[in-house]
Amino acid sequence: MESEIRVRFAPSPTGYLHVGSLRTALYNYLYARKVKGKFILRIEDTDQARYVEGAVENLIETLNQVGLEYDEGPDIGGNYGPYFQSQRTEIYGKYADELIEKDAAYFCFCTSEDLEIMREEQIAKGEDTRYDGRCRKLSKEQVQENLDQGKPYVIRAKIPKEGEIVFFDIVREKVSIMWETVDDQVLIKSDGFPTYHLANVIDDHLMKITHVIRGEEWLSSVPKHLFLYNAFGWKPPKMCHLPLLLNPDKSKLSKRQGDVAVEDFLKKGYLPEALLNFVALLGWHSKSDKELYSLEELEKEFSLKRINKSGSVFDIEKLNWMNGHYLRELESGYVAIKARPFFIKAGFDINDNEKYLKIIEVVRNRISTLSEITKVAAPFYETIKYSEEDKQIINNENSQRLFSFWLKNIQVLDIITEENINRLLKQSTDELGIKGKDLYFPLRLALFGSVHGPELPVIFDVLGKEEVLGRLSKMLD
Repeated sequence: MESEIRVRFAPSPTGYLHVGSLRTALYNYLYARKVKGKFILRIEDTDQARYVEGAVENLIETLNQVGLEYDEGPDIGGNYGPYFQSQRTEIYGKYADELIEKDAAYFCFCTSEDLEIMREEQIAKGEDTRYDGRCRKLSKEQVQENLDQGKPYVIRAKIPKEGEIVFFDIVREKVSIMWETVDDQVLIKSDGFPTYHLANVIDDHLMKITHVIRGEEWLSSVPKHLFLYNAFGWKPPKMCHLPLLLNPDKSKLSKRQGDVAVEDFLKKGYLPEALLNFVALLGWHSKSDKELYSLEELEKEFSLKRINKSGSVFDIEKLNWMNGHYLRELESGYVAIKARPFFIKAGFDINDNEKYLKIIEVVRNRISTLSEITKVAAPFYETIKYSEEDKQIINNENSQRLFSFWLKNIQVLDIITEENINRLLKQSTDELGIKGKDLYFPLRLALFGSVHGPELPVIFDVLGKEEVLGRLSKMLD
């Protein structure tokens, strides 16, 4: 019987969740759901210098907001915890000792000054800057003497210096890397904490991870990791390295060219559904040309074999189009819940829930992101300010006759219906001789503050009788 598929998303808590990291999390999640496996969240916090307070909580909150549920993790536990690497340091020390015993690793006593001088010499000679392995040559006696004297040290991997390593990657297929280009990676730092490379391999083995799905930037680290798997005598997981996310100019996606944090997109009013759909297509394509997918549909459709090799451009226009689609198509009540913080921030009174829901129904068709919603909805809530050009239309003799006619006729109505409004529009033409833009522009200006906007019956319905009468009365002052 084949063992259960287990994948992990293993971010470092160094701040916000990058959209590239969201894609990594999403692909891991989708693959686990497709094959009925397990999706694990592990926090790789061994680099204490880069740790950002509150980053873990923010990360978990963001994954919850977009609906990526993991099966094991720091806040929900599981059979293979703890899920914080900083709580697993004793485990790593034991395995580092094993590597020393097997002559797969060695103590390095070089100071930061030694390494800086070495780097400067390599640059001067036009050589690649990497550790030159000088401490590999120390005898057992010299090593013991240094340890007895309490000299600070790190533990490095004893990487082969000749030949090449060939491995298979699900996206890249056959990959070969010359050993001479691989550094003697530090495995245990001088503070006793492991580096990413050692902790990552040990945790993936102990947590029974079957597939490592991560960004392309880790491809060059695979030889170091496979060296460790081999040294321990462990079967390595299958590797899958995702293509880069690119700016429109084909440079690597970075904060310098705009938002890259998932939290920023959510704050700007992008819906989780649109963000996941958009990110899923950055590097993966389905069998069909279909572009709009729910998370459930993606779970059924997703395949690692359909991940692209080349980088994907992050096209904000496409995200805006997709978000606009979801704003129009998702249930109105759901959009209303998502929009609420934007209305509250704008200071609009949305206590009249019936009116609020009507406004959502009207304005969601006219926006791409929720951050635009209050600007479009403002005429329903705020006192309208008019330009000189607007005032000319309002004060026109025909406009004034029109406002008087509508005031008189609206007052006698019990309720305002679409049928009533259409009847009054016809009467305005028949009885007052006013038609076309001379009819529609003044009424829209009076009630909505713009000659363009929703259909008149819609504006009347949202405002209600009392508000309509109030706004028309002001036009006659």
